[in-house]
Amino acid sequence: MRKRRSQFHRSIFRADPNGDPDINTTPLIDVMLVMLVMFIITIPPPTHSVDVMLPTGTPPGEVLAENRVTIDTSDVIRWNGEPVDLAQLGQLVKAAADRPDQAVLMFEPEARARYLRVDEAIGAIRRNGGSKLAFPGIHQYGGLI
Repeated sequence: MRKRRSQFHRSIFRADPNGDPDINTTPLIDVMLVMLVMFIITIPPPTHSVDVMLPTGTPPGEVLAENRVTIDTSDVIRWNGEPVDLAQLGQLVKAAADRPDQAVLMFEPEARARYLRVDEAIGAIRRNGGSKLAFPGIHQYGGLI
């Protein structure tokens, strides 16, 4: 006489009653998804903030038809001789790019200026729409390469 399996056995295992039983993983996946949804719902919203000081007012320099941007070896960026930081440089470049006849930027870093600072300045110029960019002092780099 053959032993009969319980209904519980049939609800957990999907395989043939005579074969090897396989565990039904669908309820496990369902529980995992419910727990994931509950975890997402219970995460508190971010309550911290970061204060950012945005530049206000007019840029510190004057935008001419031809503007000279220089960088010296002490990492000071100058717009037509006046020292500016990267944010102010971006404002000045934006003002130069927004003119009806876009202003030319003459970019002249010193030969021994740090590459990182020169790269930051070129990035600020590109991000703010400066497309008329000239390198008039390129001859000073000839002996360095």
